[in-house]
Amino acid sequence: MDAYGIYTLANDTVYEQLIALLNSIEANVSPDIPVCIIPYNDRLDKVKQELKNRPNVTLFDNWDSIQRWEEFAHQVWAAHPRARKSRLSRPNWYKGHLQRKFVAFDGIFEQFVFYEADNLAMKPVDDVWEKLKDYDFVFDDWEHKKPTPVAALNIPLIEASTSYREADIRPKIHDASFFASKQGFFNQQELLEMTDKLIEQREVEWINQHGWWDDVFLFNYMTFRCDRPLYNFTLSPDSKDRTGNCADADPFVNIDNVLYNEQGLKPIHRIHYMNYSSADFTRLCQGEDVDIRYKEEFLYYRFLKEPEKKPKVLKSPSQLTKIKRKWQKITRKIQLTIS
Repeated sequence: MDAYGIYTLANDTVYEQLIALLNSIEANVSPDIPVCIIPYNDRLDKVKQELKNRPNVTLFDNWDSIQRWEEFAHQVWAAHPRARKSRLSRPNWYKGHLQRKFVAFDGIFEQFVFYEADNLAMKPVDDVWEKLKDYDFVFDDWEHKKPTPVAALNIPLIEASTSYREADIRPKIHDASFFASKQGFFNQQELLEMTDKLIEQREVEWINQHGWWDDVFLFNYMTFRCDRPLYNFTLSPDSKDRTGNCADADPFVNIDNVLYNEQGLKPIHRIHYMNYSSADFTRLCQGEDVDIRYKEEFLYYRFLKEPEKKPKVLKSPSQLTKIKRKWQKITRKIQLTIS
C-alpha cells in the first residue's frame, strides 16, 4: 500500500498520449512517484509491453472493483429519462467505460491524483497533497462557469426539490479529467444508498440531460450528494492559483518545455488536450501536420525518451485523404446509431 500515487485510464488506442503523459509525470511531477494505469478495456498489448520498461508503473487488476463501478454506472444511465427515448438520442459513449476511473477509490494509493490520458503534467502536485489535508476532493478546472443548460447538475431542479440554492451548487461543479482524493470513499454500502436515491427517489434527474451518460456528470452527482469538503483551485482567493488548462482554449507560454498561464506566467498543473481525438495524436506522432494547439509540446514529451523517433518534419495530408476520413467518420456515426 502506497501513501501517494497517480492514476490514469488508458488502453492501446490512446497509447501515444499515455506515453507522453507518463514522460511528463516523470519530468515534471516526480521520477519516483508510482503510477497505476486503469484499463479502459482489454486492448492493452502495447501498454503491457511499455510497463516492462517502467518499474514504477503498474496495471490496475481488481476486476471486482471494475465490475462494481460498471454496474453502478449502467444502472444509473438506464434509469435516466433520456434512456427511455429513441436510440438516436444516445451518444457514441453510451455504455462506455469512462466510469472505470472511479476504481481509484478502491485502489492501492491512500491519496491519489487522477490524470486523464489526454493530459500532460506540468508541475509537481505538492500543493494538491497539501489541500487533501483539509479537503476530500481537489479539482482544478472551470466547469462551474458553464451556463445552466449545459452544467453537469440540473440546478433549477435541485433548487426546486431541496434547500440548496445556485450559490451552493455552482462551486461544487467540477470536471473529472484531473482530480485528487482519498482511498475508501464510495464503498459498496455507500453506492447502494446512492443507487437508491438515484433510481428509487428519482434523483437521477438531478443529472443534467445534456450529459446524463457522462462520467463527469455522474461524478458531480456523487461528490455533491456525499457532501464531503471539496476544493477547486480556480476558486482560490489567491489569484496565482487560478489558471487555464485547456489546449484548445487557453493561452500558455512555453518556458523550457513547461507551460505557464499566459497572464501572470502562473504555473499550471496540467494541459488538457480535450476535443482532440486519439487518432489525431497517432497521426501527429507519425509525422502528419495535425491541427492541434501546443502540438510541439506534446511531441516533446511523447518522444522525450526516444528523440530519434520524433518526426523531423510534419506534412499535411492530401485532400483525398481528408475527404476519405470525413466519409469514414460519417459512416461510423451511422453504424453506431443503428447498433
